[in-house]
Parts: sequence; structure tokens; C-alpha cells
Amino acid sequence: MKCLCFLGFVLTFLILMSQWGCIPWDLTMHIQPLKPPTAVPVKRSKVEIIKEQSNYLRFPLNEELETEAPNINEAAVQLIKFHGSYQQYNRDERGGKSYSFMLRTKQPSGKVPNKLYLVMDQLADQFGIGTLRLTTRQTFQLHGVLKHNLKTVLSTIIKNMGSTLGACGDLNRNVLAPPFPFARKDYIFAQETADKIAALLAPQAGSYYDLWVDGEKIMSADPPDVVEALKDNSHGTNFEGSPEPIYGTQFLPRKFKVAVTVPTDNSVDILTNDIGLVVICDDEGNPKGFDIYVGGGMGRTHRMEHTFPKLAEPLGYVPKEDILYVIKAIVATQRDYGRRDDRRMARMKYLVHEWGIDKFRTVVEQYYGKQIEPFQELPPWEFKSYLGWHEQGNGEHFYGVHVENGRLKDTSKKVLREIIEKFNLSIRLTPNQNLILCDVRSSWMQEISRSLRQGGLLHPRWVDSLNITSMACPALPLCPLAVTEAERGAPDILRRIRKMFDKVGLRTSDSLVIRFTGCPNGCARPYMAELGFVGDGPNSYQVSILFFHWCTDCLLHIFPVVLYFFQGLHTFRMLSIIYTRNPVCNRELPLEEYLT
Repeated sequence: MKCLCFLGFVLTFLILMSQWGCIPWDLTMHIQPLKPPTAVPVKRSKVEIIKEQSNYLRFPLNEELETEAPNINEAAVQLIKFHGSYQQYNRDERGGKSYSFMLRTKQPSGKVPNKLYLVMDQLADQFGIGTLRLTTRQTFQLHGVLKHNLKTVLSTIIKNMGSTLGACGDLNRNVLAPPFPFARKDYIFAQETADKIAALLAPQAGSYYDLWVDGEKIMSADPPDVVEALKDNSHGTNFEGSPEPIYGTQFLPRKFKVAVTVPTDNSVDILTNDIGLVVICDDEGNPKGFDIYVGGGMGRTHRMEHTFPKLAEPLGYVPKEDILYVIKAIVATQRDYGRRDDRRMARMKYLVHEWGIDKFRTVVEQYYGKQIEPFQELPPWEFKSYLGWHEQGNGEHFYGVHVENGRLKDTSKKVLREIIEKFNLSIRLTPNQNLILCDVRSSWMQEISRSLRQGGLLHPRWVDSLNITSMACPALPLCPLAVTEAERGAPDILRRIRKMFDKVGLRTSDSLVIRFTGCPNGCARPYMAELGFVGDGPNSYQVSILFFHWCTDCLLHIFPVVLYFFQGLHTFRMLSIIYTRNPVCNRELPLEEYLT
């Protein structure tokens, strides 16, 4: 409660200071995002031309991979994203650029077979920088792979039950679902649905397998209902005769994100996705359909006020047997009407915002061939991390491992491998950069707990509550978009915030959801945090403060005011000053004590 009072005081203080002219920072209030331009020019962006001329993501990537240069050209850089990779270089190094590649895997629901985990761990040591990065979309990132090793690494992943296809690029990314291995019908159905959506929206033309495993398609066959939905063109969703029936030569205007969950479980940040599905069950607990949200997204561009983060809006309800057809209809709507002239405005959230939800629903229904039923009422959302030990419901247990900022390295990485290998455990990755050890027998629990503790992977009760709920993107030194620190800077900022909390009398258990990104693209979903640090320049952040109506619904009822303020050095210094005006502060401490 004290934390919420603090946030309320921050809002009041900033508004008053702005009105009195006492704040030197550029301060902008947004009741609603500004409506983007409605006219869609005929011209297309450069990336659209590259996609069209690529022979379904092959050319010129295939030629660039054969050259002796350590890097690839701009057209190939755009295409390799669809194959799950970004070209990077170490920005800490001065002089020439030392190019390498980041690989991102694709695991619907975050499911990782034992064999794949052990292979990823080995590849990180052999071909990467010795670390594994767990992402906010339930995938691995492998950094530091050299160009001449790309085929070896990718083919190894593919041949060991993994994939990177579609982990990046202008198409459907990894499909989120609560990863928790509960023996419950709703959770199992959500995870199965995520698998099917991932299969439905995967590229079909075969360039991925042509480039990395010489044309050998190793993945298993898709479920019959996925095959049927993919082929169906009753209402104009497909390009007839195309190797890419859904995507065509152009794919989508921009990245596309889907999440599936069950009522109350918001571990996936459901409203931040282009499509959010919520499993609806009958009175006996059997899944019968889905509530659908559309139009969420986090990315924005600094000082371009027509770009903005946006929450998804309720579209309606559909029975479970129709969900793949509705997904295709929504994707086709974005494919055919989303903007292709300006990539900053190309996400589906801008289409929903420009049209309004009613027009968007009408167009989707034309591709679907039916009317979408009214949205069904849902209970309030909760954030569920499920760290520590929990029963699965089948006689076995799972353990949620807290991984600071998702970075597995050194002793913790070694210990996890030993545990996973010894007990032959399967793994789940969470949307909050953590990891779950599944199917643990009771007789193994004590030994696993002891090994984790010795490896520095502490039980959540021994981890600061600020760290438990925080997230950060990798940012510097490898991300080419980062303008400041996130992962490397977050621990120090969290320690300073905790120090402030101690000085004003807040308990160790008092916490805020704090997230960090090195740029405004929002990979760590900072705009959904109570305190979001968004990189604005060297040693500088925009700080967004989000206020939730906790009494009714901790996600759906967001106060309409979001404040962005700029600071040059240390945002937490300003917050410390605000704390001194909070009635719970210790007035006997001098102001200087709050500024250290």
C-alpha cells in the first residue's frame, strides 16, 4: 500500500511542479495517444521491396552467407531476421566493427525438451559468448555467433527439436502461453492452442530448410486441424497457388505477436499483444472457446507523438473449433490493410486505433465468414510468477528458477545443466525471463534445492522483491538499437531504489514492477510496469509511471494519465526528492541523504 501511495504522490507532485514551471525536463501528458495519419500513400518502404524480391526469403541472403566477409549486406540483414537472427557488433569496442550474430529460438509456450536445452547450453559455450539469454517471449537468445558458424549452429538446433524460423521479422513471432505444467484442462488447452497457432502462421515456402539443412525438412507433421485451416480459402484469406498461402511475397507489414492464457493468469501480459486469446471453459471446466483481444503493442519512437504503446481491445468471443480461422482472418486484415509505407506505423495497433474496434471487427468478419459473438466477462487479472516449488497436480512437482534479467552464465549456468542432465528434466521458459524445471519427483527435491542454492540460484524468498518482478532487455553492448544500458544498468538502479525504500521506511517485501529497456521499442514491456525506464540517450532514460486501479482490475482499468519525463543523469535522484515530501518519510534525515 505504501508503494501505491508513493506512486500517487509522484503523479501529484509532477503535475503541480509542471504547472508551477518548476520542472526543467520536457514533460508531456497523454490522455490518449494522438491519432496517426489516415492517408496511406502508395509508396512502400525499402524493406517491402527487399521482401518482394527475395524469392521467399532466400536472395540475396544465400549469396551473402557464402562470402568471406564477416558481415552481410543490408538486404540480407533484413532477410536473416525471418530466419531468427540479427546481425550485431560489440559497441563497447572501439576501432573496427567486430561483427557477430544473435540467434533467437522459437518455442510456443516456452517448452524446451531436455535434449534441446543441453544442446543450447553447449552451443553457447562452443560458438557463442558463454551465456544463454532467456527472453520476455519465452525463447532463448544466443549471442556472439560468427557468420561462418551460422549454418553449423542453426542446423544443430533444427536437428535437436528446435527452430529459429520466424523468431524475428515481419511475421508471427513466438506464441506465448502460461508455461506452468499444471495438470489442468485450461492450461493444457492454452498451450496446445499456442502450438497450433505457431504451426498455422509459420512460413511455408521452405527457404529456412534450404539454407540451413540443405532442404531437409526435419520438423514433424502439423496436426490435421492446422492443415485444414491453412488450406481453407473460403473467404479470401489465402494467396491461391502461392508457396506462402497466408503471407504471400510481402509477408506482414511488421512483427506480429500472439499470446494465449487462462482467466486471471496474466503472466503473459495479454494486452500487449496483437492478438490475445483467453480460454473460456464451461461449468465442468472443459474449454469451449476464446475471448479475443486485438491491437496491443509496446513499441514507440521518441519525440514522435503519433507513435505510442497501446493496450489490446476486446474483439469478441468465438467457439474453440473456429479459433484458427479467426486467427487467419485477423492476420489477413493486418496483411491487407496495415501500412507498408512507414514501418513506424505498421503495427496492427495503429490500424485498430485508426479504424476503431467496430470497423476492425467488421472487416475481420468478412475474412472469417461469420459474426463474432459478444465478449464474455472475465475475472480480474493477476500476475503469477510461480517461482519456487509447486505441485503439478499429477504427483510430481515443478520449480520456478529466478534468473536475474534472464542471463544464465558462469556457475549458475553450469549447475543448471548438471541438474537438467542428471534428472533428465524438461524445461519451460517464462515470459518474465525465468525458467521452470518440470516433472520433478519428490525424492529429488532436496538435492535440486541444495544444488541450485550452491549455484547462486536462490529461492525467491531470499531475492529482493524488486528483482523478482523486474525485467530488462539486453541493450548494450550488442543490440544495435540500444541508446543506453538496460540489463547491465538495472541491478545498480534497483539497489539504489531499494536504498531509498529503506530510508523512507518501506518494508523489504514492498515492491514495484520496474522494467528497463535500452530504447523505446519496449522489448521488456516497460510501459506496462509501474515504473518503466526507457532509454533516451547515453546515461539518460524516459521514465513512465503507470497507475493501476488495483481494487477492481489490475490490468484492464489503467488510469488514463501516463507521464514521461526526461532526465540527464539519475532519475532516482528526483524520485528521492519526491520521497522527502511523502508523509511516511523520516523527516529527521537531511535532504542530502536522499540524494546519494
